[in-house]
Amino acid sequence: MKFATVSKVFGIALALLLATGAFASTANKANLELNNSVILNGTTLKAGDYKVQWEGTGPNVELSILQGKHVVAKTSAHVVDLPAPAVNDAAVTMKSDSGPNSLTSIRFQGKKFALDLSQESDGMQGGSSK
Repeated sequence: MKFATVSKVFGIALALLLATGAFASTANKANLELNNSVILNGTTLKAGDYKVQWEGTGPNVELSILQGKHVVAKTSAHVVDLPAPAVNDAAVTMKSDSGPNSLTSIRFQGKKFALDLSQESDGMQGGSSK
């Protein structure tokens, strides 16, 4: 009788653990270091360390930039494939003559994808640089 009870408890615990793992895999996280201030969706992000979190399935995701536990910027993004894994983490920007550069994509070391933050729907074009 005790074995049956222990087995049931173990089974329930295992099911909860697996369910928690399934929910955790829907959000992706990474770190982002900015060496200079940038603009993202109208918000100025000062130089510093941030956490990037994105949620969604398929190529369109919702991106949040956090500093500590506080969300400092949100925007939509497109997951785009890269021809080869990124050599390093990179915040790709577009030059602005009137203030901080705009953050246009984020690449992650060792990953074959990037997050395109531009408002264009055709994805990230070649030639973007750090």
